[in-house]
Amino acid sequence: MSEGLRTAGGGRIDRSRPLSFRFDGVSYHGFAGDTLASALLAEGVHLMGRSFKYHRPRGVLAAGTEEPNALVGVRRDAARYTPNLRATQVELYDGLDAESQNRWPSLRFDVGALNDLLSPFIPAGFYYKTFMWPRAAWKSIYEPRIRAAAGLGCAPRLADPDRYAARYAHCDVLVVGAGPTGLAAAAAAAAQGARVMLCDEQPELGGGLLSGGTESASAIDGRPALEWLDATLAALGANTRVTLLPRTTAFGYFPHNLVGLNERLTDHLAVPPPRSPRERHWLVRAREVVLATGAIERPLIFPGNDRPGIMLAGAARTFLNRFGVRAGTRGVLVTATDEAYAAALELQQAGIFMAAIADVRAGDSAAAERARAAGIPVLTGATVLGTSGRWRVSAIRLAQLEGGEPVFTQVQPCDLVLLSGGYTPSVHLFSQSRGKLAWDETLQAFIPGVAAERVRSAGACRGVYELAAALADGTAAGSAAALEALDPARRGVQPAGVAARATPQTVRGSAPSERRWAGVIDALPRPRDARGPSFVDWQNDVTTRDLALATREGFQSIEHLKRYTTTGMATDQGKTSNANALGIVSQALGRAVPQVGLTTFRMPYTPVSFGSFAGPARGELFDPVRTTPMHGWARAQGAVFEDVGLWKRARYFPRRDEDMHAAVARECRAVREACGLFDASTLGKIEVVGPDAVTFMNRLYVNAWDSLAVGRARYGVLLRDDGFVYDDGVVARLATDRFHVTTTTGGAGRVLAMMEDYLQTEWSELGVWLTSTTEQWAVIALQGPHARRVLADLVDVDLAAAALPHMGVVSGRICGVAMRLFRVSFTGELGFEINVPADYGSAVWEAIWASGQQHGITPYGTETMHVLRAEKGYIIVGQDTDGTVTPDDAGLAWAIGRNKPDFVGKRSLQRPALQSPERRQFVGLLTADPQCVLEEGAQVLSAARAPLPTRPFGHVTSSYHSVTLGRSLAMGLIAGGRARMGETVYVPRSGGEVVAVQVASPVFYDPKGARLNA
Repeated sequence: MSEGLRTAGGGRIDRSRPLSFRFDGVSYHGFAGDTLASALLAEGVHLMGRSFKYHRPRGVLAAGTEEPNALVGVRRDAARYTPNLRATQVELYDGLDAESQNRWPSLRFDVGALNDLLSPFIPAGFYYKTFMWPRAAWKSIYEPRIRAAAGLGCAPRLADPDRYAARYAHCDVLVVGAGPTGLAAAAAAAAQGARVMLCDEQPELGGGLLSGGTESASAIDGRPALEWLDATLAALGANTRVTLLPRTTAFGYFPHNLVGLNERLTDHLAVPPPRSPRERHWLVRAREVVLATGAIERPLIFPGNDRPGIMLAGAARTFLNRFGVRAGTRGVLVTATDEAYAAALELQQAGIFMAAIADVRAGDSAAAERARAAGIPVLTGATVLGTSGRWRVSAIRLAQLEGGEPVFTQVQPCDLVLLSGGYTPSVHLFSQSRGKLAWDETLQAFIPGVAAERVRSAGACRGVYELAAALADGTAAGSAAALEALDPARRGVQPAGVAARATPQTVRGSAPSERRWAGVIDALPRPRDARGPSFVDWQNDVTTRDLALATREGFQSIEHLKRYTTTGMATDQGKTSNANALGIVSQALGRAVPQVGLTTFRMPYTPVSFGSFAGPARGELFDPVRTTPMHGWARAQGAVFEDVGLWKRARYFPRRDEDMHAAVARECRAVREACGLFDASTLGKIEVVGPDAVTFMNRLYVNAWDSLAVGRARYGVLLRDDGFVYDDGVVARLATDRFHVTTTTGGAGRVLAMMEDYLQTEWSELGVWLTSTTEQWAVIALQGPHARRVLADLVDVDLAAAALPHMGVVSGRICGVAMRLFRVSFTGELGFEINVPADYGSAVWEAIWASGQQHGITPYGTETMHVLRAEKGYIIVGQDTDGTVTPDDAGLAWAIGRNKPDFVGKRSLQRPALQSPERRQFVGLLTADPQCVLEEGAQVLSAARAPLPTRPFGHVTSSYHSVTLGRSLAMGLIAGGRARMGETVYVPRSGGEVVAVQVASPVFYDPKGARLNA
């Protein structure tokens, strides 16, 4: 390994399994257990990326998900290319092929680096002020160029061939984070008998224990930490109530304790199993959640803090103790915490010469004395004047301050600079759960405050950093969560997180220990002779100068500053930059940090692939096609189909050379003169059952249901709470406690959701159960004057008008198959709707078809159905309504149960605006030229040559040519329409012609209903 950076032993890598990989076309070697970043560092490769704006050389800053610099693309083949992966998270496998990003033509020679020379002239927001002239150039020149330069990585152009799984799960306790705190919480919850899920983004569970070295070696329960870790994992793995999920990121916290997880299944394998999903998308509903998400080490802000070889102290420690890699040969530590001293001592023991420790705080400490005893010079009250080196840091200029001025300076040659500015608790998920954060002045960090969900935070994510205290905190949180989840008296969703918090003194120890962790969140003092930019956001190249400029220009809200400067908007979502940006802005504005505010923690916590979100919903499953049991028969008959919602429905059945108009005319004549067969299976069907079913229906629909006898049906109208028509359909009462509710084809899902919403949130006291039966029943509509004769020999029920009148319902058998037979019609003819189990739909259909041959039976489609219903004046919700139509507007006021105390939308109907006689009302429209068919959606005007601009007072909703009537017909919504009967209005056509139209009744055919009741 280059430069001897790989240690001779130690770490958690498998040195018996060497691996080869490529980075930017060059071959390298590593070991199983390496990440791409650790393997590159071991090979002496520190330059791994370029910054977004200035294209400055960058190396790794961190060792985990917070890494802002080392973004790479990984390619398996032309279709399997994934950009913007963190090299610190990419697990090494044999044959891995990775490349750097945001550079051209190469990483070492990048033309984009010219931006760095221009940096004084392109500060934050420069494009808002620069590209102002000429005005037309913004769209044609400036914006296209800016957009072309924007973005990181290249999206693959070929379809993703991999499979992605999705899964829903429930548990008593979900623990997020499998460090020592999370493991303790999971073990405690499992000990109480709870069903536990434990997830962690890393391939190994253990968190910070995996990176611990000699300086942090601690005994847990009287045994070495790693021995405790192995025993705890073994116990959890053997517990059948516990689910362990490594390589799984909790990316989002949703209402009612729903947490989204992204599990990566095969990206770490050299040859993934061909049938295995690449990732699994989990949606976990947990009764209680414990967040043990740890804390992120903060960098320090000083001139030249972005060069390759400058990294967080904890990262260098992780590379050493977990991956067996020395990040350099001669190092300098710049710190604001005592904790980072342990990293310096461990690195020195591993063979890295630690040239100096620059502690930005004044005064000595026990940690400084230990360092001096180990031969490491310690400079207190220090600051950094700058660094040097192009492809890797080569020196750092340090100064000791008194009164803000340097009294002592030194230049330390080095190839490694360690930073530690303190720790920022990972409160992302807690904040996403709508929990309130609280500022802790001692810790210089936001920590969880008032919870909004049933969630507890434990360990470092709430400022509990000491190992023993964090373990105790995790145990307490896990035990309390399990007791809450399993409590038989548990009621409601009152948040439990805050109640579980211990006091700061209990969990953190005595005040002096705060020096070990607190750190600083402001930029280091910058004397006059300091040189170079001080970066706050490494990925987006945001500097202290940019933040100062934004505050001078009047930006005071941290959210506005974020957008103006782009700090915290990169792929790392500000994990290493937000806290320091807050501190710098706080100082600039002279306000306390809580007054400056906090940016929104948006999901996902780390980027999640589109494939994971899509899951199996790809190709045909992206927009599933639903077909009825009779679909195959219709296709064999040459039907032309249309999409209605998710369904394929036969639109018409052409014969030989018929076009749609000829086929529809033939089908209409057949239904009016003989009989027609129609597939109505797509109608939504919902079973409403329970002792309070009639009460539920009375509250929901406008109709009165108490008076509906068993064995009878009624046309039902459903409103939204604003009083406008939402859906309609026939509702049959099958028993005193059971209703069969039909809905429109496209409305089935939303009507069921509305029912469930009211039942669960408003009327939870009702004993009612709702079941979707849309796909349970195949529905065959037999319509026409010969319908009774066709059906008579197939059923075991009396079809006479006296026995089964219009809107009657009866159960029986057809061809030996159980059925629900409805005497209903949407054509205005004698009609029956035969409901049979879907498995028998095709067989029953063919039996009816065979029986109808001697009676002139003809299949017809939705286009014919539209014409027939329009002749009869029946509305279609969504076509003849537009979301602003009341029952009275639609001519359905007769359906309203006037004596009902209430129903959804009743109060809204009493508003004066909804009772105005000038509202648009549903009417019929007859053109003066009977062969002229109006265009649907055309506006209705008061005069043929109305001056422009003019205000239409209506529009056409449905328009057809009727072979039965021998003319065109149309329906529409016209202001005060019922009072305009017989008036002439005007409708323009797309060619410019204006057509005279007479307002008429919308019932054009059999207005007395004699044929319907035959």
